[in-house]
Amino acid sequence: MEIPLLNDIVIIFGLAIIVLFICHRLHIPVILGFLITGMLVGPYGLALVKEIHNVEILAEIGVVLLLFTIGIEFSFKKLLQIKKTVLIGGPLQVLLTFTAAFFLSRYFDLSIVRSVFMGFLIALSSTAIVLKLIQGKSEMDSPHGRATLGILIFQDIIVVPMILITPILAGTGGATGTSLLVLLAKGIGIILLVIISAKWIIPKLLYQVIRTRDNELFILSLVVVCFSVAWLTSIAGLSLALGAFLAGLIISESEYSHHALGNILPFRDIFTTFFFVSIGMMLNVQYLVEQIGIVSLLAFSLIIIKAVIACTVTLLLGYSLRTAIIVGCALAQIGEFSFILAGVGREHGFLAGDIYQRFLAVTILTMAFTPFMIAFAPRLTNLVLRLPFPKRLHSGKSGEEADLTSKKTDHLVIIGFGLNGKNLAHAAKATNIPYAIIEMNSDTVREERVKGEPIVYGDASHKNALDNVYIKNARVAVVAINDATATRQITQQIRRLNPTINLFVRTRFVQEVEPLKKLGADEVIPEEFETSIEIFARVLSKYLIPRNEIDKIVSDVRANNYNAFRSFASGMGNISDLKQQLMDVDISAIRIEPGSALIGMSIIKADLRKKYGISIIAVKKGEQILTNPAPSAVLNEDDVVYLLGSPDKITESQHIFSRQKNS
Repeated sequence: MEIPLLNDIVIIFGLAIIVLFICHRLHIPVILGFLITGMLVGPYGLALVKEIHNVEILAEIGVVLLLFTIGIEFSFKKLLQIKKTVLIGGPLQVLLTFTAAFFLSRYFDLSIVRSVFMGFLIALSSTAIVLKLIQGKSEMDSPHGRATLGILIFQDIIVVPMILITPILAGTGGATGTSLLVLLAKGIGIILLVIISAKWIIPKLLYQVIRTRDNELFILSLVVVCFSVAWLTSIAGLSLALGAFLAGLIISESEYSHHALGNILPFRDIFTTFFFVSIGMMLNVQYLVEQIGIVSLLAFSLIIIKAVIACTVTLLLGYSLRTAIIVGCALAQIGEFSFILAGVGREHGFLAGDIYQRFLAVTILTMAFTPFMIAFAPRLTNLVLRLPFPKRLHSGKSGEEADLTSKKTDHLVIIGFGLNGKNLAHAAKATNIPYAIIEMNSDTVREERVKGEPIVYGDASHKNALDNVYIKNARVAVVAINDATATRQITQQIRRLNPTINLFVRTRFVQEVEPLKKLGADEVIPEEFETSIEIFARVLSKYLIPRNEIDKIVSDVRANNYNAFRSFASGMGNISDLKQQLMDVDISAIRIEPGSALIGMSIIKADLRKKYGISIIAVKKGEQILTNPAPSAVLNEDDVVYLLGSPDKITESQHIFSRQKNS
């Protein structure tokens, strides 16, 4: 049985592999490679894909999963931190861009209503492309990442009123005011549901799911939460993408958010492929070639206008000039929601004939140029910052400028909170070394968080879990888990993210030492040999081998990567023989009881060596222990004395420490 959609999926992915491989060799961004793939397989290219509508549905799923992951990385707390950007920056950016697009459209002799509609289209930026690029660079928590997200959130909300107003512009709308009020009421209801779910429902549900240790059940639960909230917002008249973002916020409030992110990322990457390919499929390549001059001029003009406006708005919000330039470069394109709005406009005659193809061509060109803009932004900021701008413009005044990654720096990262991890954390706390912990046991995470430990739930083989503990800023990382396969993956991932980190890895078996070192571990401690070292060190001490000689043997074994024990130092046999001759020597502790004849007597006066053949080697007075006490030391009631001698001699002397019969 032939499945047309399956054929199309194979064609899309197969061609995408070839195109992306070429793009990689030419250092062309991945997103542009997907757009090129769409142009090739689409109806205006080689017409290899037949199920275009189904591909577009898969593309919508990609957008939903993308916004879901963005929401997981965020939280209500972070959302409140950028409320100024959402409520002030977003409206300002949309209003100013709309105004500029309106007058530009009027310049090209479009009618007032068409100019208003073109203003709607151009005011929106691409949430999917921009956030994917920022997320890929791990910059969502940076000032420009938060500012960009805040403006994009407002754009995703405002697109709904734009869709409702479009029929009014065409003279075919009904009671839009009533519709907006109903929409507002539904939106408030959904937000309340999200808050309740995030605080009381989903964390408890995920806790029970995690306790089963069934990863398939966990992933299925995530997918249900994501699509349920997206579906609710959709039937309420809001966008699927906004619903997916809210669903991500729900998950972000649980301690399992970073584990969730690691599991959902592969699905997101697959489905967002369809989104970018579907955009490329829309473009009429022949039209683009024929109109390349005017299309390029319009695209370049819009990029400049949108970048300048977004930069200005960001500066007005109090961000630094550096942040403002990067935000401007990020928001300079026309967005994917403009395609949805354009579809409504076509139904009402706003985009007929060549105007629609020109809009598509300009929009896709601005999207294709976005990766280059974002990549070039840091260099552009360095050039601009050399100009003599006021110091206040350079530094900003928002108070949000401090990069969150600076909160954890030069710290210790502990992977696994078993016995080794706990001991290491206690030592770090005692010596005031900052540290962070990643642990896969949900009960442990919950218990330790209550105690104030800086611990997160997550799989450290995933980049996002490591990003959550700021691995790129850490000085030392210690991998102390029992899973050999996971240990290898984590070691490789940590070394890739932080080439300069000091990486210590514990493993169970000595044969893992060399493979782990090849993957990037600086030091590998095999548990089986460390156990044997501890055993033989204690055994040697019982044979009165000097402590410095034992330490030398241990150092030699470790220096040789645990391959063999070096020979003992010469003369050790004689010391061992000495121990054989001292087999009857013992150490015992005895308390001086009330009424003992020793009370008030000095050690030299007691003369236990002469009387009983035993020696006092230490005395415990309260909490203080006197090792090798002076002969003049006075013995008191309740003192604990440590005696060296043969067992029978010590037994013979015990009466002197007890209450005397004549007392």
